This record gives sequence, structure tokens and C-alpha cells, in this order.
Amino acid sequence: MLLSDFKDRHKGRRGWVVGNGPSLNKMDLRFLAGEVSFGMNCIYLGFEKFGFRPTYYTVEDVFVAEDNREAISGLGGLVKFIPTDLAHAIADDENTCWVNFVRHYKPYPQFSEDCADKVYWGSTVTYLALQLAYYMGCDPIYLIGVDFDYKVPGWAENQEEITSREDDVNHFHPAYFGPGKRWHHPRLDRVEPSYRLAREFFDARGRRLINAGVGGKLEFFPRADYRDVLREG
Repeated sequence: MLLSDFKDRHKGRRGWVVGNGPSLNKMDLRFLAGEVSFGMNCIYLGFEKFGFRPTYYTVEDVFVAEDNREAISGLGGLVKFIPTDLAHAIADDENTCWVNFVRHYKPYPQFSEDCADKVYWGSTVTYLALQLAYYMGCDPIYLIGVDFDYKVPGWAENQEEITSREDDVNHFHPAYFGPGKRWHHPRLDRVEPSYRLAREFFDARGRRLINAGVGGKLEFFPRADYRDVLREG
């Protein structure tokens, strides 16, 4: 499976990039079963509760990949986009498409117009999903569950790499980064320029990138109510 196979696959069709924030618990996500959607990281913890499986799945954080290797490798019924440098953790199979993922580059950030060539790190897996959705031609692209709001325990405030001691309050499921799970300090100051560039990139090309989530602090994109989007068809 080659990434070039997905070029403009959903041209002109709306797509949903599904983050993992607590706001997902305030939404009825069953509608996603009939939509083009992009899930990431530990979204599989909500499959049964939310009543959908994303069309596409991606992960780029080495801690998430290594600490959840069996669950991610075992995901079926969707296409997985996995950076080549995570091959040590994630098994190859017929559902996996390997990505040339560029982690270290200058100037930062950059947004890829050709994912078959390379895809750029943007300090959040959501940025990888946005590049994939753009490459597939989705328009508009709606973000949900991207709350842009993290609480870091006081004991971990100055740590770049954190091993949890308690339930996760930053995601929709307490076991997401629960006790013993490793995670990187969210560093929203690094994420913000990525989101701002994404909006500039979309706006310059007449494409729409919209925050349709519930609540949260993501204000870099115009907002819409996901229920209104569905009513409008």
C-alpha cells in the first residue's frame, strides 16, 4: 500500500479529524460511522462507547507506539498511516501504509502538500492527520475533540518526558495516559505555530479548516457546531 494511492481519494468530501480530548465525552459520535474520519493514538479505547471506527488511523509519538504496540498492531478494519521510524514498535500488515515522517527540520513548522514525498512533525499527531486529510482532498475538514487544553501535574511541570502516576484527565478515557504510561509534555507553545500555519495553508488554497468540537480552547480556526453541520448535510 502506497501513500500515493490516497491522493485526492476524497476530493471535495468533508472529513473529520478526531482528537482525543475529554470533550468527546460530550458528543454523540455515532454519525462518524458514515463519514470520512481520521483517528489517532489511543482512540481505540472509545470504539465501543462512541459507536464508530475511524476510516484512517495514525500515530507518531514513540511513547504511544511503544507502550501500546500490541493494541495498535492489532487494529483492523481501517487503514493505518505509520511513520517508518516506528517500524520497531508497530507490525507491518496489509492495512498499514508507511509514511516518510520528518521530525527534525528548519524552519519550523512546515506543512506538506505531497504526503507521498514527506509529512512534517508539528508537535501534535493532529498535525499529521491534517496533512493526510488535505492530501486526500477533504474539504471542509472538521476538527473535533481537539481541546488544546492540558493539565500537567505539578511534580511533572518541568519534565519533557513524563511517566504517569494517576488517571489521565486530559483525554476522553482515564487509562489513555494512565499510571505507568509515558507521555511528552504537551508544549502548546510548539503546537500553536503549527495550527496557525495549517490555517494559513488552507486559507491560501481556498480550503476550509473548522473547529466543530464542543468547548475547549482551540481558537485558531473558525468554529461551527457539529450538530449544525450534520443538519445542513
